[in-house]
Amino acid sequence: MHETQRTSGGGLSRRRLLGASVAAVGMAALHPALGAGAASQSQLPSDICDMSALVLSAAIRAQSVSCREVMSAYLARIERYNPLYNAIVAMPDGAELLRLADAADRDLARGHYRGWMHGMPHAVKDLSDVAGMVSSGGSPLFRDRIAAKDSLITARMRSAGAIFIGKTNVPEYGLGSQTYNPVYGVTRNAYRPSLAAGGSSGGAAVGLATRMLPVADGSDMMGSLRNPAAFNNVIGFRPTQGRVPHVGGDLFLQQLGYEGPMGRDVDDVVQLLGTLAGADSRAPLSLRDSFSGAPPMTDAEFSALRLGWLGDYNGYLPMEAGLLSLCRRALAGVEPYGIAVEDAAPDYDMDRLWRCWLTLRQWAIAGGSGPLYAQPDKRAQMKPELVWEIENGLRLDAADVAAAGVARSDWYRALLTLFQRYDFLVLPTAQVFPFDAGLHWPKAIGEVKMDTYHRWMEVVIGGTLSGCPVVNLPAGFDESGRPMGVQVIGPFGADARVLSFARAYVQRTEWLAKRPTLQVADNQAQ
Repeated sequence: MHETQRTSGGGLSRRRLLGASVAAVGMAALHPALGAGAASQSQLPSDICDMSALVLSAAIRAQSVSCREVMSAYLARIERYNPLYNAIVAMPDGAELLRLADAADRDLARGHYRGWMHGMPHAVKDLSDVAGMVSSGGSPLFRDRIAAKDSLITARMRSAGAIFIGKTNVPEYGLGSQTYNPVYGVTRNAYRPSLAAGGSSGGAAVGLATRMLPVADGSDMMGSLRNPAAFNNVIGFRPTQGRVPHVGGDLFLQQLGYEGPMGRDVDDVVQLLGTLAGADSRAPLSLRDSFSGAPPMTDAEFSALRLGWLGDYNGYLPMEAGLLSLCRRALAGVEPYGIAVEDAAPDYDMDRLWRCWLTLRQWAIAGGSGPLYAQPDKRAQMKPELVWEIENGLRLDAADVAAAGVARSDWYRALLTLFQRYDFLVLPTAQVFPFDAGLHWPKAIGEVKMDTYHRWMEVVIGGTLSGCPVVNLPAGFDESGRPMGVQVIGPFGADARVLSFARAYVQRTEWLAKRPTLQVADNQAQ
């Protein structure tokens, strides 16, 4: 059933809004690199769940709103909308979460401030561990697995003050950009629940778009921070390789998947990245330079930019009708500000890149899940796509992997050549608009049949294999209201500059402000 946007508990009085406004000014002063935060009362929402993560953080710190009020507002919103959208799973008892919120309030009252996420409800992607919580990865093999300790990013968010209210739903084993699994079911698109949410950070993206979460973490091997962000009209950022340390499993050779932030706006993404990023001695390839924010981009800097439009790689990638033109029009929307957008093409055989991708991905997945596959009872419970990946990975030899490594290196060099001319490279975030939530994956794009379960996501592998920072930015909606985004790729290490551009782009476009009209499940009381 459709309903208009409205407060779901947690409305603030004018006095308390004014207090939050003062706190927001202080937050902007503490974090000047974040740009123009909500510094005036007129910019502040009247509902707790509508506040950006940074504004909410400032309001909590100023004690303009209590952690209990924040937790109560989010729990009420989740109770109302999550039965249909199914973004957040494995939630602890609400009374326990309120107890944790009360403890956060007591800390503030005695002057102990934990960090910018103090008392903020947060759900961690269900591929990352939270001590004491179920960590299933959407797999029936692990539906009862309780994590013994926090993952690296969870520990960093806990240190920043977050209260963990559950996990965000993922595809089984995180494979594929369609969030469904036999443990928790299907996560549905925020703009149209009959459609797919994308993945694998699908629960995170939907949690943001429906305002059931203030900010979110995710991870990205094959566009998993970018694709669901595009499908749900939020910001998803894959950092430079090594920006957020990878500390599990192989520390040297397997460098495809990385964790990163998602948000309703760019400032929240910048702030969460600052929490997640930073070298760790357990991760020898983690970057040693610091990430201290993304300074505002001036009008002069913005107008001087040169963007290379990669599009569909000169017709190589099949695209759903209307998608390519919608994304190019999104860039046309900022060209009047002086930005130069030119067609660009890497000097590279794109089929070679796909073959490189298959080899490195299958090698990595076989290495990680091969021991489970070797057990027939475990193999019988595996997603067919996982079995396919493992079996192909087990057929590889050293020469295959070595050749893929060279192909990846050549791809990076090809992009380096383009970056001599362009500040950023841009292309669509997906090759299809959000599709039916009951479909596991698109079998064709137009007349082109997909020969693997993830071929329809090929557009994201260039960003992954480059190791460069990539952000999804909103590109608008098609005639039926389905969202889409564009990927903006920057040079290696230029995370701050990519995010500075992202903020300037969002300020000059209108799509991020278009909220979904939420629905509730048919069996819920109205």
